[in-house]
Amino acid sequence: MDPRKFLNSLFEIAVAKAQPGQCVPPFLSKLDFTERTVVFGAGKASAAMAQAVEQHTSAALEGLVITRYGHAVECQQIEIVEAGHPVPDQQGMRAAASMLETASGLTEKDSVLCLISGGGSSLLSLPAPGLSLEDKQGVTSKLLKCGATIHEINCIRKHLSAIKGGRLAVACSPAPLLTLAISDVPGDDLSVIASGPTVADPSTFEDALKILTKYDISEPKSVLKHLENAADETPKPGDSRLQNVENHLIATPKQSLRAAAQAVSEAGMTPLMLGDSLEGESRDAGKMHSETALQIQKNGNPVSPPAVILSGGETSVTVKGSGRGGPNTEFMLALLQELRGQDGIWAIACDTDGIDGTEDNAGAFISPESFKKSEELGLDPSCFLSNNDSYSFFHELGDLVSPGPTMTNVNDFRAVLVLPA
Repeated sequence: MDPRKFLNSLFEIAVAKAQPGQCVPPFLSKLDFTERTVVFGAGKASAAMAQAVEQHTSAALEGLVITRYGHAVECQQIEIVEAGHPVPDQQGMRAAASMLETASGLTEKDSVLCLISGGGSSLLSLPAPGLSLEDKQGVTSKLLKCGATIHEINCIRKHLSAIKGGRLAVACSPAPLLTLAISDVPGDDLSVIASGPTVADPSTFEDALKILTKYDISEPKSVLKHLENAADETPKPGDSRLQNVENHLIATPKQSLRAAAQAVSEAGMTPLMLGDSLEGESRDAGKMHSETALQIQKNGNPVSPPAVILSGGETSVTVKGSGRGGPNTEFMLALLQELRGQDGIWAIACDTDGIDGTEDNAGAFISPESFKKSEELGLDPSCFLSNNDSYSFFHELGDLVSPGPTMTNVNDFRAVLVLPA
């Protein structure tokens, strides 16, 4: 067995399980296609989801889907717009405004299909009245660097938006609306995925303000003023304007991890699932995974080798340095530093959308030789970790994993292969 090929195959299996062409078609029977069926969407997988809709229905369609730059696929009836992620831009703002305008003209005789996936929150970048795109860009940049969780970030985004937090569904009312969502958030909360544009929002302006206070974010002032005024709260559970809305999860991190676990079992090894919703600092997660791997190898606890540790979720990075890298490469750098070339342990960690943070890679791979090679090259893992420069470290080693955009997004995927010492 080639450990690198094996671990990479597990990542590919996890991604394949969440491909729109596989998970969208079974749910299309839930929508009554009317004379006018409008398709809206946002997220890294949304263009591929729109293409799957067109390929599996003969109904006349129209609409608009916003995806990340580099994630567009060809559609015949549905317009595809590319925009900025993770920091919103003018393209996303204009497209979201157009979407909201179309939604506001719908009637009960129309039907709406909404295609939502991770990344949609940045792409639906229509500021609430009184706020500018620059306001949203400013607070987003600060939130991405302070270690805030995706739940916290999206709580704030919903309360700075004219379209998220259930507001798109309100605009579509009274037209019946079906949402199909691919989850990229720990816990699969529909109100958090892409900031829930068609889902009732249980969070409040006060909650959003507390999060900014927690991370000591006091700029832009216009954002704090907007949250303090709390003039137009998001629609809450039980809101009558959402009574014609159905929301369905069609792919989740757990499903992808289970598919990988099945492949591990079929290879004659034991899968150890640590969970599909891990959060916290990436470097802390790396240390925890290293401890578990060493326990398996040295003590046969909690399982005996050969085994593969599997986990998902969305860890975060509190940026204090000036380097490059995302949560997955930072996880891998911390793991490498802890294992220090331990024989019999290999690992891969990748974002299932193919993009780790804002870089051109999905993640990285390590082997027992990686640490020794770093010493030979004069690369000190602790220095690179202190500078949040994990991308540069693995680039020098030649161990970046760069599949390109995968057209889906079910969070981070981590696999640690443990063989007997």
